[in-house]
Amino acid sequence: MAQLENFDLAHLSAVELFTPKFEESLWFFRDLLAMREIARIGDSAYLRCWDEYEAYSIKLTASTTNGVGRTLYRATSPEALERRVAAIEASGFGHGWRDPEVGVGRSYEFEDPDGHLMSIYYDTERYIADDLDRPALKNQASAFPGRGVNVRRIDHINYLTSDVNASGAFWRDVMKTRETERVKLDNDDYGAWWFRFHQKSYDVVYSADWTGNRGRFHHLAFAPDTREDILKAADIFLENGIFIEYGPYKHAINQTFFLYVWEPGGNRIELANAGARLVLDPDSPVVEWSEAERAKGQAWGMKTVPTFHTHGTPYVENQEQIDQDAINGVRH
Repeated sequence: MAQLENFDLAHLSAVELFTPKFEESLWFFRDLLAMREIARIGDSAYLRCWDEYEAYSIKLTASTTNGVGRTLYRATSPEALERRVAAIEASGFGHGWRDPEVGVGRSYEFEDPDGHLMSIYYDTERYIADDLDRPALKNQASAFPGRGVNVRRIDHINYLTSDVNASGAFWRDVMKTRETERVKLDNDDYGAWWFRFHQKSYDVVYSADWTGNRGRFHHLAFAPDTREDILKAADIFLENGIFIEYGPYKHAINQTFFLYVWEPGGNRIELANAGARLVLDPDSPVVEWSEAERAKGQAWGMKTVPTFHTHGTPYVENQEQIDQDAINGVRH
């Protein structure tokens, strides 16, 4: 087998989320997930998971709608950044360089084939804990919150796309990430595609948007420490009136233990124990699933809930009816 190229992307760094219910969404992330607000600029709050080495994990922005804004990715070196920028520019999806902003240095902005906005950078600001969250152990970024869900880090992002084939090919060929698993439909198109940056089983996912729209968002995942933390989170969400859509359960694909909820602004949030499966084989083959295999359900046989295929943000016209129709077995 031909030698694989080195990874040029280090990790998913931070994600902007839009919410029409800013204060309620802020309460969800700050009080229930136990994230810390580190800055407030204009209509945006910057919040961090407790063991992220960088300044923040999400930028929560008040908006008339919901959905995802710009996603930040860090390169593994200045040279890796230049390589990916050259490839992005050659692809025709580049927007150009941006000045330094909160937590990061100069970045290159681009979009994927479906119109999702992104930036890649290398220079970063490492978080320095203050007296309020200085850790007892010097090898963690800040103190363990000891409340709520205690999300440790951002884990992965799942975009909806009108064309999984095109979006997936962009991440494979332009961003040079590696495929781990994918779903091949009976018509030979892909229904979903998973990509990894290093040894974690996946960092970026694309799923087909059943509405046919472009640029929508499926979910953002955060990682607590254990499966037991996810079980406890279900009780926390139950007590606080957060809608639990799906789980706790175990995915067949990549074997992630999961819990999906809708935060007050309508965005789907996952708690995921994705690091349980590592890909150590440098020549690991892509695992491909058929429609028939996926129809069997998740790892222990539970069927995928209908709204998992229809609910996305920003909402489309009649989003509630589309979700309800999915529950009733009607596909638009």
